[in-house]
Amino acid sequence: MPRRPWLTLAAVLGWTGLAVQLYLVLLARWQEQASLIGGMVNLFCFFTVLTNTLVATVLSQAAFGRESAARRWFLSPAVSSGVAASIVLVALAYSLLLRHLWQPQGWQWLADELLHDVMPLVFVLYWWFEVPKGHLRLWHLLAWALYPALYFAFVLLRGHEIGVYPYPFVDVARLGYGQVMVNALAVLAGFWGIGLVLVLGDRWRGRN
Repeated sequence: MPRRPWLTLAAVLGWTGLAVQLYLVLLARWQEQASLIGGMVNLFCFFTVLTNTLVATVLSQAAFGRESAARRWFLSPAVSSGVAASIVLVALAYSLLLRHLWQPQGWQWLADELLHDVMPLVFVLYWWFEVPKGHLRLWHLLAWALYPALYFAFVLLRGHEIGVYPYPFVDVARLGYGQVMVNALAVLAGFWGIGLVLVLGDRWRGRN
């Protein structure tokens, strides 16, 4: 894949959003005299942070990664498209379910915008213009769903052990397992809807 100067800026933006969010979390933990390691663990229990890390990694590999098996894997159409589906899910779920719950200010606003709005758009542009087309199949939808499914299982297990859930719509203590499962199935349906759009877009671009 040919290198593009804009990919370097995209990768830097991705890591900047993550770095700002990490700094804010660690600063808050330090001010509270709480465990910094615990703050990092909590941060990376958010689907948003994990997915933005994947986004920044793919963009970094595209921008200046050395030729390797890891680079070929991250830049493969199937993997890059799965990451695209996940980051679009982040943007839509945040806008529909979470944005109204708080009003971030200052640096937190910047991190919030980068992670939930800017990077999803940037990565969709990357997917559309840079990822080779004509390689996706419907079975990829099942493969991509492993990531959010495993994340959901981890969230439930961790929440059962410590009583903390990263998102209100998976809070078993407040909603119960029945409602949480309904919420999870709705999110999965949305994820597959996003993935189907990507598959159809891939086929259209592949023919043209």
